[in-house]
Amino acid sequence: MELTPSAHLDTFTRDRLPPAGQWPKLLFELPELRYPDRLNCGEELLDRTIERFGADRPVFRSGAGEVWSYGHLRERVDRIAHVLTTELGVVPGNRVLLRGPTTPHLAACWLAVMKAGAVAVTVLAQHRAGELATVCEIASVGHALCDVRTVDELVKAEVPGLRITTYGGDAPDDLLGLAAAAGPEPYEPVRTAADDVALIAFTSGTTGRPKGCMHFHRDVLAIADTFSAHVLRPEPDDVFAGSPPLGFTFGLGGLVVFPMRAGACALLLEQAGPGQLLPAIAEHRVSVLFTAPTAYRVMLDQFDSHDTRSLRRCVSAGENLPAATWQAWLERTGLRIINGIGATELLHIFISAADGAIRPGTTGVPVPGWQARVVDGEGRPVPDGEPGLLAVRGPVGCRYLADPRQTQYVRDGWNLTGDTYVREPDGWFRYVARADDMIISAGYNIAGPEVEDALLHHPDVAEAAVVGRPDELRGQIAVAYVVLREGAATGEATADALRDFVKERLTPFKCPREIVFLDALPRTPTGKLQRYRLRALE
Repeated sequence: MELTPSAHLDTFTRDRLPPAGQWPKLLFELPELRYPDRLNCGEELLDRTIERFGADRPVFRSGAGEVWSYGHLRERVDRIAHVLTTELGVVPGNRVLLRGPTTPHLAACWLAVMKAGAVAVTVLAQHRAGELATVCEIASVGHALCDVRTVDELVKAEVPGLRITTYGGDAPDDLLGLAAAAGPEPYEPVRTAADDVALIAFTSGTTGRPKGCMHFHRDVLAIADTFSAHVLRPEPDDVFAGSPPLGFTFGLGGLVVFPMRAGACALLLEQAGPGQLLPAIAEHRVSVLFTAPTAYRVMLDQFDSHDTRSLRRCVSAGENLPAATWQAWLERTGLRIINGIGATELLHIFISAADGAIRPGTTGVPVPGWQARVVDGEGRPVPDGEPGLLAVRGPVGCRYLADPRQTQYVRDGWNLTGDTYVREPDGWFRYVARADDMIISAGYNIAGPEVEDALLHHPDVAEAAVVGRPDELRGQIAVAYVVLREGAATGEATADALRDFVKERLTPFKCPREIVFLDALPRTPTGKLQRYRLRALE
């Protein structure tokens, strides 16, 4: 596939795209997906939206009561972009790490990186130093914009050559202070190519080493012009909210890209668990909600004391939505949850259904602009009604950053998501299970081998294996089977110590909910771990 001449002066990302023969087939059949060769998604989401809807409309609210208009946001974004390219020396194509709680300031930093033609690498505020060091190494990150409240772990990561600029503090070189002094001049967006890399989103691999998914400027708009425009159908007066942070592409789409593409507003909450979402819905009159099935189940038990009548659209993704949860939500609210499946590799949701087309217990049908089928291990379509591997293709495709696992995810022009599905005879897709060792708990992906590696660093642990246990509330929970070294004591105190040890090294949601001590792990005669026997115990 021939690429448009790049605007990137730092060609790191384009140089590390997979070979053209390893790309999935891309589809641009919808007229709205035929983007011009020169396209900057930050300019499209901000400047073009202001041209359509005006600068005075609200774009972001914070839990603290701040309200930012589109015009105010553009002034903030342009000032930050000036700081990036003058004070900090960022050039088009440089990777810029973004880290902090979900706030309007973090969203403004992301948009500024887009307009400056750099590449955003947004991580979670909960990521630990080791995880941050790995991401920075893989993406060769040279700059970081970090909320001052979450900078300690980034400093601890000791990334060679990384220039960290904090925001939200009182230091003389604080980003917001530098931006305030930058002057009000508009920032001329870099004329990036539509197929210049805009962001690298990291996803856990079943081997534990994260994979960097490279997405183009046109990809950012394509998810809004397919799922959001055709299935979600937001309105300019909508107020979006949700639980996923901006470090997840589910959150980036649902809390920044989709509302801004529609001229709507998003409530950005630093804490967005079920206990925070319900009162926020009532206070801010939230109309569009993005969260995982686990949160919907928890909120059902707390519903009666909160006014949720403002809600009109509820979206679920990140894990399978049980029919019982869907039905209970409908009975309590009168709203049909829009179920969907997405992937970091494909940026957002590609199979879904809305309104009267929804069938509880199924995911839906391919979103307009996308195609899907179910195949066997050789890539051949299986008959309707039989389980197989889900294969999809559309305007966005998997492009791992210099990673040999590209050929595992993309085969014969199709993206293989790692999910087992059944296609019903009338074209509806029904989820069966994950086809790999990934544990999905409350919408979070947990790679068992990554947690095992953390446990094995503890001096008392001789062997460890982590598998998923079915859980009514969270879908699955991570359970660690541990063999201790001779002389180490089993018991709850040791289990607590091991959990604390893991939390020091990995994002807390990856910590095993339960630790089971065994004398030996089940293995084959050749020594290979038999995970299926541990799953059978669960």
